[in-house]
Amino acid sequence: MKKITIALLLIVYFSSASFAQETGSSKVPGQNSFYAELGGPGILFSANFDRRFTRSHLGFGGRAGIGFVSGDFDENSSSFNTFPQSVITVPLQLNYIFGKNNSVHTFEVGLGATFLGRKIDIFDFYDEQRTQIFGTASFMYRRQPKNGGFSWRGGLTPLIAKGYIQPFAGFSVGYTF
Repeated sequence: MKKITIALLLIVYFSSASFAQETGSSKVPGQNSFYAELGGPGILFSANFDRRFTRSHLGFGGRAGIGFVSGDFDENSSSFNTFPQSVITVPLQLNYIFGKNNSVHTFEVGLGATFLGRKIDIFDFYDEQRTQIFGTASFMYRRQPKNGGFSWRGGLTPLIAKGYIQPFAGFSVGYTF
């Protein structure tokens, strides 16, 4: 799992670096964000980096993060041998930010996946596979200054697994630059 996580983070980093070279090296204020999130696609807590693929604070972009969640770990695949354990999560999403160019008020819509480091029982989504993958979505209000600074966001972030959609929410605070 560590190799997959490192590979995905390197892909996101190098794809954003190559995109920056294609469009010029001048920075666009408000194009990047770093934030801490409670709930959301990271499930319990995550630290995330968000970047627009356009030379604007609006439009298509993506996010990558790392976090953790606690759940019941089953060592022998029997429901009598479970114990609580924290597991690393890796949320990845593509998103689109809607809004007016001069306004701090925006709306984010995103789709992605969250990878869990080992099988755990959380929200009754128990799976026999070594690593669990949740589908994620986000529908969030986002207050983000165009020229950078303190930003926050909050909204609905449903988790999808085994044909079931778990209603969920998230709240983030961070810095846009």
